Order: sequence, then structure tokens, then C-alpha cells
Amino acid sequence: MGEDSAARQMTTDSRKEDGILLLGSDLGCYKTSIAATNGVREQVPSIVGWPKDPIARKLLGKDVVVGNEVLEHRLSLDVVRPFEKGALKYVEASAAGLSEKEVARYKAAAHELVKHVVGLCHVRKGTLVYGVIGAPAVASIASKKEIIDICRGVLDAVMVVSEPFAVAYGMNMLSNTLVVDIGAGTIDLCRMHGTLPTADDQITLAMGGDHIDELATQLIRAAHPTAQFSVNMVREAKERFSFVHDINERAVVNWPDENGHPTSFDVTEPLRDACRQIVPAIVQGLRKLVSTFDAEFQKKLLQNVLLAGGGSQIRGLDRFLEKDLAQYGGGRVIQIQEPVYAGCNGALKLAADMPKEYWSEVR
Repeated sequence: MGEDSAARQMTTDSRKEDGILLLGSDLGCYKTSIAATNGVREQVPSIVGWPKDPIARKLLGKDVVVGNEVLEHRLSLDVVRPFEKGALKYVEASAAGLSEKEVARYKAAAHELVKHVVGLCHVRKGTLVYGVIGAPAVASIASKKEIIDICRGVLDAVMVVSEPFAVAYGMNMLSNTLVVDIGAGTIDLCRMHGTLPTADDQITLAMGGDHIDELATQLIRAAHPTAQFSVNMVREAKERFSFVHDINERAVVNWPDENGHPTSFDVTEPLRDACRQIVPAIVQGLRKLVSTFDAEFQKKLLQNVLLAGGGSQIRGLDRFLEKDLAQYGGGRVIQIQEPVYAGCNGALKLAADMPKEYWSEVR
């Protein structure tokens, strides 16, 4: 075991002795993942629902529903995705189109989501819970305060960090690295050069998986006006077939037509074109981070571009980005091995390394 690993193990062991459970979490717009020092690793959809009426309450047997159970019973629920389109985490309430009443509802939903995922960690009675939470790269001070407030009453202490920084930290790639974290609500870019990244080292793009889903829905509706489908069905098709490169296979779905008859629809081109829409903005962001960096190290940055987040699983995206980066002298794009848990794994590693004075108490 190396010196850093040994020191981190000692820190973690001392926390156990102190009765502290450490958590790392990525509160994603679509899915939330969490990892803990007791070995728990879980992921749930970032969605919360309340029964619409007494009949729904009787059916569900509870006052609030979180995660997969919401998807199963969504017709019986008033549903909220608390971080949809960057709400609470990045976009101001007015920009997200939320009223004051809706903001309160979103905060309540976010609190229930955090409570649910922390509950999955089987915290022993009397144990303090410290959590590192990932946030968009350029989240405002107000947004970070929102996240801390959401965790109040669930965590005993919290630290909010940049999501792409957490990814790089978890992989121990802290120098000469560019991280591209593609989430549902935002795409976060961060350059790592051996220190904590500043605002100048990071870019947040207000697009991501939700943007792709909405665009794909429009393109499919134009191509197949007789098809009946929802954005959730489009999302499922994207997760099954998504790609950006030219391939021989076809993306064919079986959806109802206008008369309710199951019908095969070819959605290859609409899905591919929608997925490709995020590429120019990513390349432009990468180029901005490289061109404003020390000239001596620019080439090294482009040789270590890490693709993380759920959107990194789009087939061919690494090669497609490399093709676009060729106009700037080329680059090497790496899809990380575990995109689902990379953010929370890095956050947990950071939690184990941070002294107690870096934490904000939220009791």
C-alpha cells in the first residue's frame, strides 16, 4: 500500500472509530448515485412522487414515493424531478421557470430523495453521517447553499464539490487532464492541473441527456407522425440504441400507431442526429479551456480527455469527439470504466481525505 493509500485508510479507520459514516453522492438530474465507507453502493432515479388522492395513498401505503417505485406508479402520483434542467443545482429558479411555490416543492422533493438514498446505506443508530455532494462545475454560491439546506436533518456535515473534479479525484488524475461529465441536465468540463480547480478552470453547458431526449422526441415525431410515444419511451430507446457514428445496424422500436396497433418504427437517424448535437458545444468548451491554459501544457491536456457521466455511454462518442478535435491538432478521448459511480466514488475518496475542519455542519 502506498503512502497516500495508507494515510487515507488511517483517516477512514479513525472516522469509523469516531462513529462517523462517510458518504459520496452525485445528485444527478436523472439518477442519483451514492457510495459509503460501509461498502454500500446504490443508484436510484432522481424522482419523487406524492399520492394524488386518498385512493392512491391507500394503493401505495405511504405518503411519499422515491425512485423506481415512482416510475412504476407515476399515474397515481404528483411527480417531481427536483434537479430537472439544472434546477436547484445550477439554474436560478426564475430561469428554470419555477414559481416560489414550485421551488418549495422541488426542495421538499430533493430532501426526500437525499433521505431515501442515505437510508439505503443502513446507517447504524448513533452514527454521524458526513457526505460529499457533487454539484455542477460552475454552480453558484446560492446553488451550493441550496444543496447544503437540502441535506439538513439527513446529514450531520456536508461538503459540496465540483462533479468533474470528483471524477478526476477518484481516478487520481489530478494533473494535465480534461474531464467531460455528461449528465442529464448539464455537461460539466474541468481542467485539472495539480491544484483545486477555480472558476476559470471549469465550464458548465446547460444541456445534457434531457436536451437529447427532447430533441430526439421532436425529430422522431416529425419522421413518424403516426407513432404514439412519450419522452420516457424515447429515453429508453436512447439508452438502448444511442450512438453518434455511422453504423450498419438499425434502431427499431415497437410503439403503438395512431390506432393503438403495435408498429415497428425506425428511429436510427433521429436518435443519431439528436446525440450528435452535443458534440460541437463540448469541443468548443474543451478548446476554450485548452487555449486559455499555459501553452507549454496545452498538448498534454488534449491527450487526457476523460468522458464521464451517463451520457458518456453514447456509443462512438469518444471517436466522434476525437474526429472533431483533429482541427485543433488532435486529442485522445477516454471513456471511463464506471461512469455510473465515478462521481460518487471520487466524492467518497475525497471525504476520506478531508480533515474535519473542511466540513460544514448541517445539524
